[in-house]
Order: sequence, then C-alpha cells, then structure tokens
Amino acid sequence: MSKQTAGFFSMASAASSLPLLVSSLLLALFALGAHADVKRYQFDIVMSNVSRLCHEKAMVTVNGSYPGPTIYARDGDRVIVNVTNHVKHNMTIHWHGLKQRRNGWADGPAYVTQCPIGSGGSYVYDFNVTGQRGTLWWHAHIAWMRATVHGAIVILPAAGVPYPFPKPDDEAEIVLGEWWHADVETVETQGSMLGMAPNTSDAHTINGKPGPLFPFCSQKHTYALQVQSGKTYLLRIINAAVNGELFFSIAGHNMTVVEIDATYTKPFAASTVQLSPGQTMNVLVSADQSPGRYFMVAKPFNDVPIPADNKTATAILQYAGVPTSVVPALPQTMPATNSTGSVAAFHDKLRSLNSPRYPADVPLAVDRHLLYTIGLNIDPCETCLNRSRLAASLNNITFVMPRTALLQAHYYGQKGVFAADFPDRPPARFNYTGVPLTAGLGTSLGTRLSRIAYNATVELVLQDTNLLSVESHPFHLHGYNFFVVGRGVGNFDPAKDLAKYNLVDPPERNTVGVPAGGWTAIRFRADNPGVWFLHCHLEVHTSWGLKMAFLVEDGSGPDESVLPPPKDLPKC
Repeated sequence: MSKQTAGFFSMASAASSLPLLVSSLLLALFALGAHADVKRYQFDIVMSNVSRLCHEKAMVTVNGSYPGPTIYARDGDRVIVNVTNHVKHNMTIHWHGLKQRRNGWADGPAYVTQCPIGSGGSYVYDFNVTGQRGTLWWHAHIAWMRATVHGAIVILPAAGVPYPFPKPDDEAEIVLGEWWHADVETVETQGSMLGMAPNTSDAHTINGKPGPLFPFCSQKHTYALQVQSGKTYLLRIINAAVNGELFFSIAGHNMTVVEIDATYTKPFAASTVQLSPGQTMNVLVSADQSPGRYFMVAKPFNDVPIPADNKTATAILQYAGVPTSVVPALPQTMPATNSTGSVAAFHDKLRSLNSPRYPADVPLAVDRHLLYTIGLNIDPCETCLNRSRLAASLNNITFVMPRTALLQAHYYGQKGVFAADFPDRPPARFNYTGVPLTAGLGTSLGTRLSRIAYNATVELVLQDTNLLSVESHPFHLHGYNFFVVGRGVGNFDPAKDLAKYNLVDPPERNTVGVPAGGWTAIRFRADNPGVWFLHCHLEVHTSWGLKMAFLVEDGSGPDESVLPPPKDLPKC
C-alpha cells in the first residue's frame, strides 16, 4: 500500500465511528489536503550511526534516514524545503531533474548556483514543479556527500490527469546506491592527496541495503517488497550510486518501461534495465508468477578494464502469504558485466511518447553546434605520490571550481570569477577513439563558461576519447531536459551520422550515457536563463574536473530573465 493510500485508510478508519456527516467532512478535508498546491518539508542534516555488512559508522543523513525522505508533489505544485545543517560539513541539496525555471537559486550545486549552507545555517529551497511528472531525486551536491544524502522525488500528474499507461494497483521507490565501510569524504580526500583514483565502494545497495548474498550479518539488511498475486506495481527506480552504472532485474518477471527521467516513453517490455548514476526509470511489474520469493538484483555494468565495485546487491519481491523461509529465486539470465551490446540494444528501444498531450518538441534547426571531447588526463602535482595526479577534462579544460557561486557573480556582474569563453570545439583534432594516447596528457585549468543566447537551439555532441583509456560517462545537464538524437561508437562523423539521427521521437532526459569509445548527441532549446552546470555524474570524474557550465543570457520579455535571489541565500 502506498503512503498516500495508507494515510487515506487510516483516516477513514478513525472516522468510521463518527456520524456520517462528520465522517464525510473529514474525508473531504483530506482530499483537499492531498491536492494542496504547496508541499512543505523540513530537512535536518544530521550525523547518524548506520551499520551495514558488519561495519558501523557515523555518516551524514537527512532526518536520520538512509536513503532520505521522499518528496511528494503533483505537477503544478509549489515545494518548499527548509534545510538546516547540523553537521560540521558544508551542505547543498540539488533537486535532480527539476528544471527550476528562471530560479537557479533553488538548483543547489555548490559554488555554481549558490554558496554552501554552513554548519548551523539554514536555507529554504522554494520552487515550482511545472510540466513535469514521474520520478526524479534529490541529493547533496558538494564533494561526495551524495553517497549518503539522497532520496526520491515522486511527481504525480495534476489532479484528474491519468497516466498514459494502465493505472498500477500500488507503487514503490527502488533506490540503487553504494556503501563504503569508511567515511566517503575521507576516501575521496585520500585519493586526491595521492593523485590517484579513490577506493571503490564495498557494496552496492537497494534502498540502502546490500541484501543476503553478502555475509551473514547482512541478512537483516535486506529490502523486501510485498506484493499481492494478480496486481500490478509501478516501481520508481533511481540510480543514486556515486560511481556505479547498474543493471536491474527481477527473477521470473518482466518489466514494462513507461518513463525515464520524469518523461513518458513508448512502453516496451524488458527483463533487464540499465541505469547510469543520476538516471531514473519507472517500470510496471505484474505479480503474475507462482506465489513465491524472487530476487531483485542490481548488478554493475563496466565494459572497460578500470577498477570498479563488481559486487551485486539483492532485494526480495515477496508474494503475500509466502513464508520467509522460502529461498528466493535468482534471475536465470542477466547481461554480463561488460555487455556493451545489451546496453546499446536497451537504449535503442527508448522513445519519447510523442502523443498530442505529451509531444516531443525536438529542435529541428540548430543555432549552435558544439563538440566536447571527454578526456582522462594527468596533471603535475608536486605533493602527490608520483608527482602527478589524475585529472579529467572537456575540450582539454579541467574545470576549476570558484569560491564565489557562478550564478551570483553573473547576476551581480562580479568580475574575475569566471570567463565566458569555453570553446565550442576541442583545441586540436585527432583520432579520438584510436589507440590509447599516453603522452602529452596535461590539461588547461580554468573556470570557463559557454555563453548561450536566450532561446537559441543547441546541439551538443559529447565525444569520448582514448586519452589513457576509453570509458563510459553519464552526463547531467542542470536546468533542462534534452533530446538524445543520436549515439554511436567510434568518432562522430557529421557527414554520416547526422542521417541516422532520430528527430521524431528521441528519448527526452536530463542525464545521458556517453558510450565508452563513442559519442552521444543531444539537442535542447536554451529558454531557461541563468548558469547551468554540465558534468559527468560519476563523482570521481567530476572531482577530477570533468565539468563546465552554460551561461544562458536573459531574454527581452518580462518572464525571460533570472529571478532575484532570495534573502536567505547563503554567502561564501
């Protein structure tokens, strides 16, 4: 039973002994509350003792829970979240996938749209949910804090608007994540000091729990979803992992994909789905198998010889009435960890719904053509172990985070914080995905933004390279959805690849994977003024500098400029 349904029946039960008129009034008041246009939440950032895999540690959480609380809203609602920081670490919260129209002040990435909330401070995130419905998520957006500070965002359709697929009997959030025995900030800091990759996580998790395939002490740390035979469930799947691309499957059950990144898709059946960090997906699952217990499995996808957490997390789909002593069934077939082909085949099936109510407004004419090469690099470092450190770059630029928030500097015209000269092309052309390049791997450091005219249409081709090694990269663009019009392996060739674009019903997303040794092309209309972050959602790469930002200029109309900042905006 969903939280909303449970609340309804709890209130109805309490009212059953009252006279009919009073009972009806209570139910009517509840119905009004359920459709209220303002949703308020209090997020307290606190230290909590959490135990997994025989290891206990103190870690940063929201309201003491891991994962954190779910935000519920409807399309058209206003959401107000007061965040109070009770820990020693600085904090921000990003509402991943919410467009924040003209309101970058509520977006959350530290030193991009706001300065962090210091210890003892508070900040109110106040934003509207407009034209979006489905599953998104929130997470800390400073250092590696999102490893433990994250949770789901459930956006229901506006009142009276049906789903464009059969209405499920119930639903559940499935949050995929990672667990480190050590403090995750310490892990990241140690790697940075050495100039090397940080240690990989010790386990993957489903709703914060690794499942019973780990040692005996993990038996109580298993998530179980109880279902009733014959009913259909909407699973809201979120990949909240810091560095792990993941497959997800349910033994004996097919899933029907109906939504990605809070946009509806043409439904299709899949036995296994794949999500990169930052991506969300809604699937329908029917409890139509023999009553029993079935494993839900989150397994890593990694198709290059780079160290990664290769451990599998499990949860249980539990049919009502089946004893817990029954051993759960495992999926009979899942893709191999390095199955590039199955990932490509799955993503090729994703299509926007493109219906009259939910059209795919793909930009057909392009004002700005951008090509960004993705590189893994080596920069000098006198204090590091080998007098060098691993770095990452776009167009050979390793982004340097400022100490003043970029949006604040832009809004107030503050000089010397950034340059708006990020190049549209890499500095040199080469065989991007040819033999590995291991010499001349230094980068240019800078806080450089790309200036985009208001309402311009943009095509961005993200091209992986074989600097050190090819690798897949999930890229997230703040403030926008975009259409994934093309993807492929090898070097992007406009003479051939443009003809293969899907400009009719391409998937609409906020986070997209760039295949290892390949490219992805996206299009969007720059109709949201402000400063908007673009970065790899593998946190290890973001910390190495694989990021940049777009400065979208104000338009000329009354609703085409950045809103004034709130009075409680934190100061640097």
